[in-house]
Amino acid sequence: MGVKLKNALLNERQVQDVVQTEVRIQCGDAWLYGDLTLPVGFHGLVLFAHGSGSGRHSARNRQVARVLQNAGIGTLLFDLLTATEEQTDAHTGEHRFSISLLTQRMQEATLWVLVQDQFKDMPIGYFGASTGSAAALIAAARFGKRVAAVVTRGGRPDLAGPVVLAEFHVPTLLIVGGDDHGVVELNEDAYSFLRCEKKLAIVPHATHLFEEPGTLEQVSDLAADWFNRYLHQTADKKRRVADDGATLLQ
Repeated sequence: MGVKLKNALLNERQVQDVVQTEVRIQCGDAWLYGDLTLPVGFHGLVLFAHGSGSGRHSARNRQVARVLQNAGIGTLLFDLLTATEEQTDAHTGEHRFSISLLTQRMQEATLWVLVQDQFKDMPIGYFGASTGSAAALIAAARFGKRVAAVVTRGGRPDLAGPVVLAEFHVPTLLIVGGDDHGVVELNEDAYSFLRCEKKLAIVPHATHLFEEPGTLEQVSDLAADWFNRYLHQTADKKRRVADDGATLLQ
């Protein structure tokens, strides 16, 4: 948590009403690469926690990110593993289920966000896929009210553990495919432990990767609606607090 984060902005370019920037985030001795995309006038930022064997170039997560961007929400897709770790993981699978490592990386990326001036008072959310869902949930629990909402896609929220889930207070949407047998039951079990504002959305006829026509579009729309609702709520609360404080000083 106390590791100093360093930002190196690369290849900044503006495409229509979206500013895209490649960033590097230092986590201990490791550097994580990410793609930061900010629509003009964005009202929140969502960090993506990718799942098993995936990264910032995931076509599915990038499709979800585009829908969020069109809804006025900034996105940060970044690799939770370094290139060397990804090569090792491709042969052994040892990192993709290392929830502690993935959670640490999620925390470090969040800390990087929080020290950037443009995100100082910006509501943030997490979008987690597969094993990245557990990392997103645990990291959100540790940051408390600083994270406004969590959405998972085909996730393994059960890997966060019943203690974390039972004490979790961040509004959470679990999205799972109706034909993702085994994972549906794991999401239902995790959902039963949650005591926060929550919803379990089962997309009919969808398998784990949501490859069936129209299913990923449903995921994207559900995620955009959830983030818009709770990011706006958080922003409104902050404005009311600020206005009340200003009134007291008058």
